[in-house]
Amino acid sequence: MLASLLPLAAVVAIAGCGGDDAGGEAAQAPAASTPEVSTKGQPKPLARNSAQANQIIDGSTEALEARLADLRGHPVVVNQWGSWCPPCRAEFPFFAEVAEAHLADVAFVGVDIQDDRDAAEQFLAEFPVPYPSIYDRDADAVFSLGWTGVSPTTWFIDGQGEIVHQRPGAYPDGEALEADLEQFLLAG
Repeated sequence: MLASLLPLAAVVAIAGCGGDDAGGEAAQAPAASTPEVSTKGQPKPLARNSAQANQIIDGSTEALEARLADLRGHPVVVNQWGSWCPPCRAEFPFFAEVAEAHLADVAFVGVDIQDDRDAAEQFLAEFPVPYPSIYDRDADAVFSLGWTGVSPTTWFIDGQGEIVHQRPGAYPDGEALEADLEQFLLAG
């Protein structure tokens, strides 16, 4: 039975990647269930980032560069994802939990690549996170970070704006994500 469903699953996954953004959507349309994120006690750049929790921001590379420039001086975790990506779906709850625990000291930014805009918004409605995501239809923004084509990929960027670690592949649990966060951005 499972073997007969695999070809159908592959067709559905491929079809999910092929949608097209209508182009006329608002630049910062919130997903259906935007989580309530308190920005109290956060430095202003982190508060501005958290205030856009669960929103998809248009602009690809330019939007990512502007976001990282605004967050300069603070550590940043950038997580590439797509609604079509089963490993992304598996790790997303870990990112929500770890980001929530570190709202006051680390910024998180998602980058949704090669995705249908409606599918991405549905994904965020199912898996809300306390940070925004950049819509990167052609994967240009992640290529600018040195993306190797593995989905998901996570980058750790220090307060000076330097990539200090790139992890291709999904995190198996929140503890592994927390360990990398401690090792690459919070140690010392």
